[in-house]
Amino acid sequence: MAETKTASIITHGASRLPSVEIDNYNIEIKDDDGFIGDRASKRAFQTILDDLRKPLRKLKKDPFGDVPSAEISKKKLDAAFDSDDGDASGIIQGAVEEFGQQLAGVIKRFLKAKNWKDTEHIVVGGGMRDSKYGARAIGRAGVILKSDGIKVDLQPIRNHPDEAGLIGAVHLAPAWIFQAHDSILAVDIGGTNIRAGVVELNTKKAPDMSKAAVWKKELWRHADDSPKRDEAVKKLAGMLKKLIAAAEKEGFKPAPFIGIGCPGMIEPDGAIDRGAQNLPGNWESSKFNLPSELIEHIPTMGDHDTVVLMHNDAVVQGLSEVPFAQDFKHWGVLTIGTGLGNARFTNRSNGKD
Repeated sequence: MAETKTASIITHGASRLPSVEIDNYNIEIKDDDGFIGDRASKRAFQTILDDLRKPLRKLKKDPFGDVPSAEISKKKLDAAFDSDDGDASGIIQGAVEEFGQQLAGVIKRFLKAKNWKDTEHIVVGGGMRDSKYGARAIGRAGVILKSDGIKVDLQPIRNHPDEAGLIGAVHLAPAWIFQAHDSILAVDIGGTNIRAGVVELNTKKAPDMSKAAVWKKELWRHADDSPKRDEAVKKLAGMLKKLIAAAEKEGFKPAPFIGIGCPGMIEPDGAIDRGAQNLPGNWESSKFNLPSELIEHIPTMGDHDTVVLMHNDAVVQGLSEVPFAQDFKHWGVLTIGTGLGNARFTNRSNGKD
């Protein structure tokens, strides 16, 4: 019986999960100017910011000096947003307005796609959501959509995006795998950072896992080290082993399960079809399989064989909202980062008829 259950869940990138059907993810809509999603990315915001700074730069009155827009920290941008410096606040508020317009335009285009029609609710995650200016841009886009008569609820993702990408992993596997366990291991892989964490399930407080929370996490900014692919896998395995030891020492009983969110189109066998170009080395090679590699490093957890399940990173971040999206039948997630991650879900139960 145990073997049958294990086999039944080892479908990476699955379209059917315990709580939701994934209608699609990582869609790439193009027009004559390129990919639509690129207009609502971190780079798009930086381009807008740069354009607004140019006139003041010519007058040598740019409040951000010679610092390239891509290198201005979120903390500094947030400070400028509320600054008494009219030039600084004016630039940021102008960028928020223009980006909000572009984000609303991108969402309108998404809602015309076959598998995004009838979407009632969209959460926005990714790095920009973790900023005052990002939250304001999301809010502005929501107002624009409502003003245009588009009935979709647009909200920032509930959890911090760095943790949402870990918490969502609890919704990848069926509930039976967590029996007699109180936590899981989760991994969120990005083009700059790799995060790994112990997610406490807290099912006694909330059986729907709405109280799931990151107990401890490790961060590796791999972009600074430029590792080879095998070195990156070894480093990740080391992070996970460290977290397992810490969890067990603290008295946790982690399930023999590692949930992974990774950029790209995830094949059923765990291979990555495309979309992993920003990761260290060639992760799209037919000879590379991250779940299998991790099982080689961590074959067992406790007395059980390790189960590793991988899906797209935007999907996993969106799954963190499952307990809070039960009033909707069709809902989606957008993650604003280097590009625009996306996924559309249909609740398998509890949604509107």
